This record gives sequence, structure tokens and C-alpha cells, in this order.
Amino acid sequence: MLSSSKAAQDSNLTDSPITRATLLLRLRDGEDNEAWAEFLRDYGPMLYRFARSRGLQDADAADIVQDVIRRVGSAISRLDYAKEKGGFRAWLFTITRNRLYTYFEKRKRLGPTANDTAQYEMLSQAPQASNELHEAWEREHQRQLAGQAMKEVEPEVEPQTWKAFLMTAVDGISAGDAAKQLGMTTGAVYVAKSRVIARLKTVIERLQQEDQ
Repeated sequence: MLSSSKAAQDSNLTDSPITRATLLLRLRDGEDNEAWAEFLRDYGPMLYRFARSRGLQDADAADIVQDVIRRVGSAISRLDYAKEKGGFRAWLFTITRNRLYTYFEKRKRLGPTANDTAQYEMLSQAPQASNELHEAWEREHQRQLAGQAMKEVEPEVEPQTWKAFLMTAVDGISAGDAAKQLGMTTGAVYVAKSRVIARLKTVIERLQQEDQ
């Protein structure tokens, strides 16, 4: 079940998740290392996976991530964080898309592979026409949100509840087997799983609103 004592303590924790709008404002201070570390933890894996999904090798994908982070750092002070103007997620996608375009443009001049050519042609299209690119971005974004939500929700619940959720919802273990391993009733495992999932959905919905 949800831990009321832990939830009450969360507001006093210095490492509790900060809202996206607040994070973006703090990033404008180039000396706020904590904010930049938070940003890199939240978005670095997403950017890396997206670059890899375009066919980049590990080192090249890592370079793209660093390049995007540098671009964000140099442009964040000019970002008008207004949802009606597309929001942060769309802005980050544009930066990432542009860096990938530059990467594949260079590859095109150096004897491109079939994938290089396909990716270059896709990135050369008008942004609204790149459906597959947007779908790949959204898939990675959803993974990122799920990871953030799990990081936020885990401290709110009892360890046993979290284990029951992980075993059944993530590892695919049956509720009966999980109950035996955890010393719980099958019904208690189902309740634990449903409560954590409900809380995760709430957090993900909030994060989606903040990222738009």
C-alpha cells in the first residue's frame, strides 16, 4: 500500500522530483549543476535510445546526446516556455532532429550506407511529414515518462508493495507465485499491483502535461 509516512517526508527531500517548468527555469542558470544533472538523468537515455533507433552506433549516439545537451544549454535562455507555442518536448525534438540531419548529411558525403540514405531522406522531409520519426520519438518519450514515474512513485510505497508490482507487472510472474515468494495473499498482491499502477498513471498524466 501507499506509505503515508514516506509520502509525508517526500516534500522535505532535496532529491524529490522537480516540475518540468521549474527545471527549465533553473536550466537557464548555467551554474545550476543539480538542475543539469536532473535534466541529463531524465532526458539523456531517451535521446540516446532515439539516436540508436536511427541506426547510429553507440559512440555516435552518445555524441548526438552531448551535442543536443550543448545546444539546449546555449538556447535554453531564449526558450519561451509556452504550451501554445509547442512546448518543451516539441522544441527538444526539433533540436534533436536537426542534429541528426547534420550527422546524416555529413555521412551522405562520405559514402553512405542504405540506412544513412534512408534516414537522411526522412529527415529532409517537412517535420509534419515524418510520421515514422515522430512515432519513434513518442515511443521513447513514453518510456522516459514511465521511468520518471517509477522513480517518483517507488519511495511513496512500502517495499513489499513495490516488489509485488515489479514481480507481476514488470517481470510477468503470476500473482499466486509472487504471493508465495513475498509471503502475501494473492489478493494482497493484486491490490498492491493495482494501487501502484493507478498511482503511476496519475504521475505519468502529470508529467505529460508538464512536457507539452
